[in-house]
Amino acid sequence: PQTICLDRDNTADDVTLNVSVTLVTLAAKMLLDEHLDRCTIAEQQPAEGQPAKKKMDLGVNVSEDAFGDDGAGHAVRRFTLTNEYRMSVQVITYGATITCIKVPDKRGNVDDIVLGYDDMSGYLSNTNPYFGATIGRVTNRTYPTDFLFNQQHISLTKNVGGVHLHGGFKGFDKVIWDAVMEEDRVIMTYLSREGEEGYPGDVLTTVTYQLTADNRLIIGVRASVTKPTPVNITNHSYFNLAGHASGSSGLLNQLVSVNADKYTPLENFIATGEIRDVAGSGYDLRIPQKLSEAFKTLDTDGYDINFCLNNSIVQPGFNFAARLTDPESGRFLDVHTDQPGLQVYTSNGMPTIRGKRDATYGKHSAICFETQNYPNAINIEKFPNSIVKPGTDYVHYTAYSFGAIPDPF
Repeated sequence: PQTICLDRDNTADDVTLNVSVTLVTLAAKMLLDEHLDRCTIAEQQPAEGQPAKKKMDLGVNVSEDAFGDDGAGHAVRRFTLTNEYRMSVQVITYGATITCIKVPDKRGNVDDIVLGYDDMSGYLSNTNPYFGATIGRVTNRTYPTDFLFNQQHISLTKNVGGVHLHGGFKGFDKVIWDAVMEEDRVIMTYLSREGEEGYPGDVLTTVTYQLTADNRLIIGVRASVTKPTPVNITNHSYFNLAGHASGSSGLLNQLVSVNADKYTPLENFIATGEIRDVAGSGYDLRIPQKLSEAFKTLDTDGYDINFCLNNSIVQPGFNFAARLTDPESGRFLDVHTDQPGLQVYTSNGMPTIRGKRDATYGKHSAICFETQNYPNAINIEKFPNSIVKPGTDYVHYTAYSFGAIPDPF
């Protein structure tokens, strides 16, 4: 395992710290003190004459195989998580990327419901629209990219039309992550060094993919920093509950709802700082709507907007964010998160792409639910603070829950 040293300068904003740990040890420790729903029982010393107790069977199997390389000779590993209800998830160490999610429908038929590629050539291509990737340090669009921060001039890279998008030219989605397996999860870790894409300080990020026996995929993110720096990490999976190959005809028949009374308007795709009520607009998705009908209420070519999520009364701090339902297959997806925002993107600008098993992807082939802080928060004071400081970690949880609704009798 790689050894990482984090050195923090003794300044007014930073705490003197010298830590040397292995990725494996740190990643495991980060998880042990978290309240993921971890149904495990540690082995205990049995009483005299009693049989030894075993760990609880979580009903989840994790395996590993090879998935090519990154073009520079660095191996890419793939992990497969499978439960007893025939749900499976595959993730690779390139970009800490979800490449496959298979779930059964109401008839018991299993299909892959996320877009992606069969091999690394697709993920390395210039046309890859961040399929399933972990996005960081900061997701979404940041503009202006030059600003005074912590008495230091910061200049982020401009990778798309003068804007900093999804972490820059080589964000978290384009690097190899270290990884270890546990009994029901995969733990991936990446150290982003100071200056990467213009950001201050080092950031050590751990992403955990946990599959549960009841068909939940829980994504846990934790990031530690050596200097104050903006952090806003998300996952960019593209969902189509009719099957990844069903295209726009499959997606537009699906119903979507979003638990948000407000949204953040855009100008030239950049958040303006305004927070506007969804009532009376095409962004009012509080009642489930078929996507084909909802599109008719928009003055844009689909959804690509951040919703300001409502706080949960039942479970404060972990909010119901959205639901997607496919009437034909019966499949549904519920999204819960502790983040204040949700970017809903309906693949409006996706070019024609050859995907997994020769499927053709294109415009409106899938929908993304990107849990996040509000976009461009570093430039908008009234948005939730996106600055993480030494000693206070960034923590982010999202749960994707899958199921199938049977036909009525």
